Amino acid sequence: MPSDPLSRGGLRRPRVALVALLLPGLVLLAGMSRGGRAAAAPGDDEKAVRGVLDAQVAAWNKGDLDGFMAGYWNDDGLFYISGAKSVQGWKALKERYQKAYQGEGKEMGKLKFAELNVETLGPGVALVRGKWEVTMSKETVGGWFTLVVRKLADGWKVTHDHTSK
Repeated sequence: MPSDPLSRGGLRRPRVALVALLLPGLVLLAGMSRGGRAAAAPGDDEKAVRGVLDAQVAAWNKGDLDGFMAGYWNDDGLFYISGAKSVQGWKALKERYQKAYQGEGKEMGKLKFAELNVETLGPGVALVRGKWEVTMSKETVGGWFTLVVRKLADGWKVTHDHTSK
């Protein structure tokens, strides 16, 4: 019989106890984001992204374009595509919405989103697909959209919007 305590299992129990004590801490560290906080669960991210879209709908339906635009990244890197035209930058997109929905003889109408699909692509980034519809007094317009939404310092923001009619 060998005299080495490891071969007889003499130190096996203390090792198991040590692993049992350290494992929860290692799991917590593995789940930490770069900011030092525990990373949000995918369901939490989806809920936050849907919250941004809900806030946009509520603002639009009150006629609050600034509130609606708060869901977009306020940066020149924001990119919007609709049909054969594209707009780059938050200010340019706001001007496009003002001209299309707040210009003379225009109305914002009532916005609704449907068939929303939020797919978390990784930490701090999601892809959203869905239908949009704006009902005005004389017509209803709508189509599909695809959004890239990122978690930035000031919250989740749409950084890319591809909308069709």
